[in-house]
Amino acid sequence: MAIEEPDAERPYDADPDVVDIDEGGPVKSFLEHLEDLRWVLIKSSVTVAVAMFVCLIGGNYVVGVIKRPLEKAKVNYPGKDQVAVVLLGTNRLQTLRLTELQRESFQLPTNRYLAVRIEPVAIGTNVVLAVRADAEVNAKGLAEQMKVDLSTLSPAGGFMVAFQVAFYAGLAISSPFIFYFIAQFVFPALKWKEKKYVYRGLAFAIPLFVCGVCFCYFLLMPVALAASQLYSTWLGFSADIWRAEEYISFVCKFMLGMGLGFEMPVVILVLVKLGVLNYAILSKARRYMIVINLVLGAVLTTPEVLTQVLMAVPLQILYEISVWIAWYWERQERKRAQAAGEDTE
Repeated sequence: MAIEEPDAERPYDADPDVVDIDEGGPVKSFLEHLEDLRWVLIKSSVTVAVAMFVCLIGGNYVVGVIKRPLEKAKVNYPGKDQVAVVLLGTNRLQTLRLTELQRESFQLPTNRYLAVRIEPVAIGTNVVLAVRADAEVNAKGLAEQMKVDLSTLSPAGGFMVAFQVAFYAGLAISSPFIFYFIAQFVFPALKWKEKKYVYRGLAFAIPLFVCGVCFCYFLLMPVALAASQLYSTWLGFSADIWRAEEYISFVCKFMLGMGLGFEMPVVILVLVKLGVLNYAILSKARRYMIVINLVLGAVLTTPEVLTQVLMAVPLQILYEISVWIAWYWERQERKRAQAAGEDTE
């Protein structure tokens, strides 16, 4: 009878199926890992499909949420030309910048912002359209609101937009479940120390991601959209109609990129705890991160300096916070090492 050689990595009474919290989970064969991965993909796909179906049913509500930054965007009018908002009934037709000659031709008031109402007037047996200034309307508020219509320019455009909205919204809703399924697959292979750092990282990762998305949605996106229209107008192009597909894709990718950008401190500090990075490396990489953040701002936002800076500045601030946290951790480690050395003496 053959005598089995003892395993040098495991004591005689160790059970290979028992999880060792210091060395990770039980050892599995390649086929078992492949089977686990297959179930992760199946569960993730089903979750995404269900979320997309729900968002497809409520597509009009999801589109309303995505259109909110466009409705909140404000337009500025540099210079001193008179700005007139043309109204027909309750509809806003156009916002025009009038020259001095045009203002005198229509005999309009001298206010910088004014509302001009077009309405039918009966002259004898004839009905003509007359133009009059309406002082009761908040002309400045109307003029500063962006007037952009989202359109689909093909017969199947509405269906494509609906599926696009359902896809992005479904991914956003199902992402926590997908992360949970991936964690079930990856975490058993991690050591207890690594799990602890990953758990702590996730505790900060989710709030930071939400903060990044909210920062983009409420602050950065309206500025970027207004700047885009202003730049198009400056070039001499009409910017009153945008393709709905392109608008939704831009907004969703912009928010996703900003949310992922806010995850940078979590990734850096987890790598610091695992010994991959340290304060010296992060301090030397500071100037490179400035360039990287500006490049990210140029790629993820509109080609306009203000929005690029608005995105790069918070990312750089988060990086600086990560650098100083790494410095504080190393300082605490040195103090503990010195105290341990004094105790041994």
